[in-house]
Amino acid sequence: MDNLSDTLKKLKITAVDRTDDSLEGCLDCLLQALAQNNMETSEKIQGSGILQLFASLLVPQSSCTAKVANIIAEIAKNEFMRIPCVDAGLISPLVQLLNSKDQEVLLQTGRALGNICYDSHEGRSAVDQAGGAQIVIDHLRSLCSKTDPANEKLLTVFCGMLMNYSNENDSLQAQLINMGVIPTLVKLLGIHCQNAALTEMCLVAFGNLAELESSKEQFASTNIAEELVKLFKKQIDHDKREMVFEVLAPLAENDAIKLQLVEAGLVECLLEIVQQKVDSDKEEDIAELKTASDLMVLLLLGDESMQKLFEGGKGNVFQRVLSWIPSNNHQLQLAGALAIANFARNDGNCIHMVDNGIVEKLMDLLDRHVEDGNVTVQHAALSALRNLAIPVINKAKMLSAGVTEAVLKFLKSEMPPVQFKLLGTLRMLIDAQAEAAEQLGKNVKLVERLVEWCEAKDHAGVMGESNRLLSALIRHSKSKDVIKTIVQSGGIKHLVTMATSEHVIMQNEALVALALIAALELGTAEKDLEGAKLVQILHTLLADERSAPEIKYNSMVLICALMGSVASALLKELEAWNPWAGGSIFLDVAGMALSALPTVVFSVLCCCTDECPSNLCFACIP
Repeated sequence: MDNLSDTLKKLKITAVDRTDDSLEGCLDCLLQALAQNNMETSEKIQGSGILQLFASLLVPQSSCTAKVANIIAEIAKNEFMRIPCVDAGLISPLVQLLNSKDQEVLLQTGRALGNICYDSHEGRSAVDQAGGAQIVIDHLRSLCSKTDPANEKLLTVFCGMLMNYSNENDSLQAQLINMGVIPTLVKLLGIHCQNAALTEMCLVAFGNLAELESSKEQFASTNIAEELVKLFKKQIDHDKREMVFEVLAPLAENDAIKLQLVEAGLVECLLEIVQQKVDSDKEEDIAELKTASDLMVLLLLGDESMQKLFEGGKGNVFQRVLSWIPSNNHQLQLAGALAIANFARNDGNCIHMVDNGIVEKLMDLLDRHVEDGNVTVQHAALSALRNLAIPVINKAKMLSAGVTEAVLKFLKSEMPPVQFKLLGTLRMLIDAQAEAAEQLGKNVKLVERLVEWCEAKDHAGVMGESNRLLSALIRHSKSKDVIKTIVQSGGIKHLVTMATSEHVIMQNEALVALALIAALELGTAEKDLEGAKLVQILHTLLADERSAPEIKYNSMVLICALMGSVASALLKELEAWNPWAGGSIFLDVAGMALSALPTVVFSVLCCCTDECPSNLCFACIP
């Protein structure tokens, strides 16, 4: 350290005199000291005030320039030295050196700038203001095709510098994307795929940029999918494959890239990994199995990629996925069920799968997870059944197969995701299935559970689906017994509240269900309707100019049905706001509501044909 102090003093003198021989000796001493003890040497350099002199030494003509840049790169490895480097004015001369023709100067300058930018807002801002990123990208473009070792080392440093410059900084990442860095990096990966260090740096850079939504379109315009799959196939080491996975996952969120990855053969690679790792109990193999199967499911979220892999239900990929469902591996069960849910996104696929026994496989899977089962598997299997139940032709088949009974086994679940999918599956199954709706609607345990979940304010999805299923039980069964069960279980107030929902579809469903209650079983429900302040809510709906035409119409239909009430309190409310009683408040409101409905609305809503939107108006119910 005494020698270091002497060197620093001597460097102050020689830096002014600019005697290259003496200067070079001082710089060599500093580099040796940094190699021996970087942190302590950096502290000495900072304390000596020599940093400010380095700016004057960073000149293109000097033979010592590369060593000065090297010293800056070394001291900037320490977090506490990065801001002092910025404050000493080193960034501007370093960026100017990026225009040098000397490869060693470029290499050390790239290192220095990269280390100063690492996790340093001040460093990045200074490089940004000096325009360093654009110069580096221009170098990457011009040097991209050269494959000699020295050039590949320089390319690696420049990629690393850009990575440090933009890491976890959306605005700087967007800047690089706008500068066109992505096609250049993809080209680098293709040309230099044999260079492990450069390839790794490209992958890290891709990982940073791929998180940004604006990057996806630019990635999709390149052959990134082909290059990544090609690279993936070469990887034997788990860690290297993991790096590729980390890039594939965010890129595969884009539908165009999903299709490109499928066409490049990624799915076959993923299936091979699953087959290799499924029986392993090693932690890293289990993790890789999960990553591969999750990515497989992600690829199926794209409509085109999904349909390409489905191949009319006869494709190899679809058949392999089917084999995952009866597996004893929970991860494969989960991935298999999610894959089926993704395949079940159009009527043709759903009909084919139901006709070919997929429902029975899913019910068997659910049966294995009834008692203390895996919640994620339960959720995935229910999601698949819900999607499969959407086509009209599938409903009766699935009901005959016993899907309702299989689903009801999870009625006691306390997990909101499972509750949500359970409710959605039942609602899809009973759509236009009167017998099934009546059978479920008379199930006291189910109705009581629905009423309980209608109050699940912490879980809006569960609460909304419970209300919708209550309404559906009435609308599709048109059964007095169902209405009585719902009344006895305390469900009426929830249907009335549902009529005030922010969603028009839910308002309509509630109003139609309430109109059926009033028409079929008003005597049983009238006290609950009165207690829920139904008449006031109808008044509000009619008075609100934002209410949709069908809401106002169905509100008036419900009022007509309520006029048959024999309950004194409810009848008094109706008489006070009776739209047919002269001089009442309700007369004006109802008049405005009716006049606001154009003739065309009546011709659509009262058509009693299939043209009725959503089949939700009371007039269209036989």
